[in-house]
Amino acid sequence: MMKNIKILTLIFLAMGIFACTDLAEDPVGVLAPDGFFKTENDVEAALYGAYGHMASESYWGRKLSVTIMLRSDMVDIGNPGTPARRIEMNTFSDDAFSGMVSAFWPRAYECISAANTAIYGAEIIDGVSEEERNALIADGKFARSSVYFNLVRLFGDIPYITEAVSDPEALKEISKTPAADVYAGIIEDLEYGKQYLPMTQSSRSRPSAGAAATMLADVYLTLGNYTEAYANAKWVIDHAAELEYALEPDYQVLFDGAQQDGQKEHIFVLDFLGLQSGGSSEGDDLLGPLTGIRNADMLGWGVAVPSMAVYNSFDDRDYRKAVSFDAEALHGGVMKPYTEFAFEKRPHIAKYTRYPGNASAERRYTDFNYAFYRYADVLLMAAEAGNELTGPNAELEGYVNQIRERARNAAGTMNSYPEDVQTGLSKDAFRTMVLEERRIELCFEMKRWWDIKRRNLGDEVFKGTNSLEPQSNFNAAKSYLMALPQDELDRNPNLLPQNSGY
Repeated sequence: MMKNIKILTLIFLAMGIFACTDLAEDPVGVLAPDGFFKTENDVEAALYGAYGHMASESYWGRKLSVTIMLRSDMVDIGNPGTPARRIEMNTFSDDAFSGMVSAFWPRAYECISAANTAIYGAEIIDGVSEEERNALIADGKFARSSVYFNLVRLFGDIPYITEAVSDPEALKEISKTPAADVYAGIIEDLEYGKQYLPMTQSSRSRPSAGAAATMLADVYLTLGNYTEAYANAKWVIDHAAELEYALEPDYQVLFDGAQQDGQKEHIFVLDFLGLQSGGSSEGDDLLGPLTGIRNADMLGWGVAVPSMAVYNSFDDRDYRKAVSFDAEALHGGVMKPYTEFAFEKRPHIAKYTRYPGNASAERRYTDFNYAFYRYADVLLMAAEAGNELTGPNAELEGYVNQIRERARNAAGTMNSYPEDVQTGLSKDAFRTMVLEERRIELCFEMKRWWDIKRRNLGDEVFKGTNSLEPQSNFNAAKSYLMALPQDELDRNPNLLPQNSGY
């Protein structure tokens, strides 16, 4: 892919693989597959390397998650002194030299390289049944697909590598793969996972058949294939008991780092380990500091802060508003409302600061399990896709009503809001309602930008009269894709052309 393999960090086989099952241990170094892979445990080590790289500062612990968060209309810049690379992401003024992309792009390909190497190892080891081998391969394909799904949505055509590479020279001439082919590869991998992954896993940080089906539903929803999106979401719903999926009764508990292990609502998570970190930023979770309140007792940085319009768009009767926002905070032991905060005088995101479990004083290195998918998301995907096929009906209304019923439970006190879905809505009105329910239910969980992008809502949400976060730089002809990193293009001209507008 480029001449400098160290900078690319695409692969040299199992670079960064962890030596034990904790996802935040130091890597054991560069491994040669032919000499390393002897047993199932060796393949597991490679898989932990893939997921461990995801649970790192340069991927989900800060760089990629914050990029996706700021790209939406739900999170604005608070602290104006934050580095320009974050402000650029928020204002759609980023370019090919983005410091955010230069961090998460190579880490994404480290994840992919470890997954490819794990797949290779699973294919060559002896002493396992075909069922066990297929499950290991499916695990690696799920890890690979989850990273590629993010990359293809952000950049479009990208380098698509599906084999462990033993000759670094081969990477110098690699070119981009059309986005349609990347999506086809992701679907193929996830179909394999749906067939061969177990129905349940010992931890939600490892994928199951339900996780593969859930991501398939998301991929098809992104592509506008509502038949397959509905079919896969419905498969998960129909098998929820066997998959051990259910809504968590109390919405607040979903964001309590001390209570997240084993939650039935979680379908697939990245598991941070609480005050543990590896040698390459594995385990370093900074969403708490980035979203926390400056000068408060919790020691936040006030970087990613919703606008007042976002806060006011939530109904005060909705328990999810109280869970999602901190509208007051302790300052020197005294509780103060947001109007008296020292710096960003607006409510801040509470999901990653209120109950971090084991963490530093500024809510870093937390115990959080960051849910890539939870069961509420599946219900909403089924409702959205089903509506495109048939229009509203009792089944689809019921999926949304399950979520609203849970929202009426405010830590054991039952409320009357939000009410059940109004019957008799048109297809357009039902679609609008479901997208709004996703905005509220999944707020600050790195979902909103993807909804804006796949529904082409950018002009409406960033330039419309009811915009929650006006961004004049948004350009629908350009901004739905980000610029490919310039240093990659400089090292390998085969990756040209650059995305339009950059």
